[in-house]
Amino acid sequence: MKRRTWRSAVVVVALVGAVIVWLLSTRTFPYHSINHDEGVYLQQAAMLLEGQLFVRPPVEESLRPWFFVEDGGRLYPKYAPVPAVIFALGELVGSYRLALPGIAAAILALVALVVREVFDRRTGVAAAVAVLCSPLFLIDASLFLPYAPTAMLNLAFAYCYLRADRTDDRRWAGAAGAAIGLAFFARPYTAVLFAAPFLAHACWTLYRDPRAALPRQSATAAFGLAGVGLALTYNTVVTGSPLLFPYEAFAPRDGLGFGHRRMLHHEIEYTVGLALRANALVMRTFVAEWIAGGILGAAVAVGGFGVAVRRGLSPREAILAGQAVSIAVGNVYFWGNFNVLGDLERAGDGLIAVHGPYYHFDLLLPFAAFAAVGALAAVAAVRRAADRNLRPQTARVAFVAVVLASALALGGVTAANFDEKIDRNAAATDTYERVYAPLEEGTSDPSVVFLPTTYGDWLAHPFQPLRNEPGFDGQRVYALDERPFAVADAYPDRSLYRFAYRGQWDPTADSPRAARLQRVDHVAGSAVELNATLGVPPAAESLSATVTANGTSATYVAENVSERTRVRLTVTDGAVRLRGANWDADEPLSVDDREDVTLTVFVDRGPGGSFSYRLELPIRAEGEAVRALTPRIERCSAVRDCGGDAAYIPDRSPDGIFVRTELAALDGSE
Repeated sequence: MKRRTWRSAVVVVALVGAVIVWLLSTRTFPYHSINHDEGVYLQQAAMLLEGQLFVRPPVEESLRPWFFVEDGGRLYPKYAPVPAVIFALGELVGSYRLALPGIAAAILALVALVVREVFDRRTGVAAAVAVLCSPLFLIDASLFLPYAPTAMLNLAFAYCYLRADRTDDRRWAGAAGAAIGLAFFARPYTAVLFAAPFLAHACWTLYRDPRAALPRQSATAAFGLAGVGLALTYNTVVTGSPLLFPYEAFAPRDGLGFGHRRMLHHEIEYTVGLALRANALVMRTFVAEWIAGGILGAAVAVGGFGVAVRRGLSPREAILAGQAVSIAVGNVYFWGNFNVLGDLERAGDGLIAVHGPYYHFDLLLPFAAFAAVGALAAVAAVRRAADRNLRPQTARVAFVAVVLASALALGGVTAANFDEKIDRNAAATDTYERVYAPLEEGTSDPSVVFLPTTYGDWLAHPFQPLRNEPGFDGQRVYALDERPFAVADAYPDRSLYRFAYRGQWDPTADSPRAARLQRVDHVAGSAVELNATLGVPPAAESLSATVTANGTSATYVAENVSERTRVRLTVTDGAVRLRGANWDADEPLSVDDREDVTLTVFVDRGPGGSFSYRLELPIRAEGEAVRALTPRIERCSAVRDCGGDAAYIPDRSPDGIFVRTELAALDGSE
């Protein structure tokens, strides 16, 4: 293949990959994926653009982003900043998403360059096509996750190293060191596994001809160690110790090794047996579903390796073969490969079902290289057989037919695998579009939006698009609905809203079904009063109301049932009272200085038809004054449904079932 033709082919492959990744990013993942790490990297990228390594929220407990480490009055991400820097480059030219097609194009071009250095130009182009057609590349390159950016740096190292090895040019050797140093800074263990066969090759070159190899390898080592030093310096600035990485500061037992592993509330005994079993499942999934051609593609790659061995495996070819071993074996030592699987007994569970075995992203290089060798060798063998056994015209027809049939078989497997992955991710996106619609249609005034604590006291977990500016001063500020009065005090001049959804948070299963953006009033006075009007269907047999405050509760039965039942809660003098013409509730309950007073109204309509209204009224007593916020409102078909997943959505409620509330300070002071 001529140089100009080869260059054009590489450019075409890279551009096609960039376009596909752009379309996937904007159409399949417009609200990001179910992997909530994307929000962490984008939050970090925004910080870096503002020149910040830390954020200092005014109310730390309510404004702490997912996977941020608490350090006094400041927070920092658990991840190294290199991927975030790369994503930030996209924002500098217009949008974070512009970084993704750039990374994708660079990966494909670098694969072609690396494989050309090891084999030849045709094999390089074929390898780039094999990566382009792999679902693992297409999906993970479309996400704001570190695996594709780190792979780009690893591939840059591989190309520069191989070119320096061929030309003995120290400039390329230094560039190789810089690239692997940055890759180490981004993901240390990933870089080590990728570079291990190169290190073995470097030692071999030093043994074979130390005088020629030493200057070149010294340049690579010097720049590589500079990257390591940069990582350790960052550790010192952020965590206070060069050897304490941020992810370890976040969760000391989340990392490499066997034995007891833990991150937050998730922990296991990661034994050697469990590690081998989990990684066998990961590798099986990688081969069957996430590479071009699936099992057929893997068979072609194995055949390509056999062809390379038969021809005489060169030391440079051995590097790529060695990567298949170092990456696959090295990942056994990392419990993250257990975590991506979810439940080992359930096929298609865990993040691996939608994002693939992303810790093995770098295996795409050796797979693609030997698959290209195998495919080209097979094509040459078919041509020789046809030319040897058939007349020229028949040979050409037979050759084209065999090549087309093989391509269709490989393409069919790839398309089926890719469609399945896209469908799963698209299902989550459809849910996100529905759930986030109230926010996109909401008001544009400066505001604070309280978010539910679906997975604990974290922002952007799971609501990734709802991120704050590094200074927590954007047009909208998102806060957890846990310390609402402290947040309201920190933002006294902003409107308050509450975001809530109905249904369990399971986006790939079409849930939640609906969401709302509720306006929140903030009142204060010597007493506050909540007036609620509740819709009661005609078939209701009875009503009962339970008020819970300060660890105690009292239940009252309505004297009669009407289609519009009014309930009034009054909070004053350290007590809460239920009032209303329909209720006999003279005895008050004591109220703590700061808590949520809960009113639950049970509507009895017989088996299968009963439901409850639940109103949680946040209050805070300060001296002789009482403050209150508009209550959280749920409509629960069963008691176990209450607690965050059963939000009352006005336009999704059945006829006759509704809630109207009014919150007021009795003395009118605010």
